[in-house]
Amino acid sequence: MESILRISDAAAIGLHAMTCLAEAGSDEPISALKIAGDLQVSEAHLSKVLQRLGRRGLVVSKRGPGGGFVLGKPAAEITLAEIYEAIEGPLPQGECLLGRSECALGSCVLGGLLQEVQSQVSDYFARTTLQNLLDRHTGTVCNSRARIAAGAE
Repeated sequence: MESILRISDAAAIGLHAMTCLAEAGSDEPISALKIAGDLQVSEAHLSKVLQRLGRRGLVVSKRGPGGGFVLGKPAAEITLAEIYEAIEGPLPQGECLLGRSECALGSCVLGGLLQEVQSQVSDYFARTTLQNLLDRHTGTVCNSRARIAAGAE
């Protein structure tokens, strides 16, 4: 389904994977294979995203049997902006829908809408933490938490 808010696949995977790790807690590492299965995404693509997140200290990999990934710091200290920027770089700033630096019409036909929407998204990403997402979300994002609670991991 198309969305007016366009976020790359990598950023969307990163946001969801980080939410899965936050949901699981810091005690039990979750493998990239399990996260990819829960999110129904490519493990190879997820692994590249996790590498970017790891370079910024947002995730830590645990090696060996029972290894996987955990959050690099508490969920309450990780903002959506940090996650996005670790994967994509700085958030775009109200770019032209036609990809131009200047509008051929002199000013954007949408007025200040693009800047307003971009400002709202940037503010939301800057002030929203993974913990905020967990507190607001009623279901589970990933099945890993249920498997851990059931002792199946």
